[in-house]
Amino acid sequence: MKVRVRIVRAIDDVEATEKYIYGHHKVLESYGITKVTSADRSWALNPHVYLILFESMDDYRVLGGGRIQLRTVNFLLPFEMAIMDIDPKIKEYMAEFADLEVAEYCGLWNSREVAGYGIGSIYLVRVGIAILPQLKLKKLFGLSSPVTLSISKSVGYEVISVLGDNGSFYYPKEGLIATALEINDIENLPFANEVERDYIFSLREKINFRTVESGPRGEMELKFELQIPKPSK
Repeated sequence: MKVRVRIVRAIDDVEATEKYIYGHHKVLESYGITKVTSADRSWALNPHVYLILFESMDDYRVLGGGRIQLRTVNFLLPFEMAIMDIDPKIKEYMAEFADLEVAEYCGLWNSREVAGYGIGSIYLVRVGIAILPQLKLKKLFGLSSPVTLSISKSVGYEVISVLGDNGSFYYPKEGLIATALEINDIENLPFANEVERDYIFSLREKINFRTVESGPRGEMELKFELQIPKPSK
């Protein structure tokens, strides 16, 4: 199987954006989740949203993805809106940041197809963290489920303990827990473990390259195109 990993600005590639949204909704529905801020598609009109796409090179299906969403006064971050009614302290916490200084990595999903090759959520997380220096951000935010919390911490996220119950909330519905996270030093990732830090730094250095990964279902050829495209308008 051959997969391309590339970065697009959401408003510049409507077809790819629609494929990403469709795949994300299908994954959420499979878990019985129908109401979640990260599933709101209003972000598709935001000129400061970048999609990370895992695409089949055979038929151009989107097999997984995530998005880096920059914050402006007109486009608050999904985690910010999700927490607002639960913990009003989020407003004060975010007040210090000007437009385009912070972002959230959200909306991550991958198909069972790529997961079977061993190319699951950890690859999406690595790529998302790897491209951040291109955006010159002060901080990255995220919301994590208990299942992905250890992965998030391994790449350098820290829990925002001053929010919610030591950083955790019931979200997106009662009985499900989400933890608010942040990365403060995007360039150096001091809280990432050594293996993940080295892998991310390698992605940053190579930008465009090919590699082969092995998983339970066999080998997968990966073509990375990690340069963030300049706006076309």
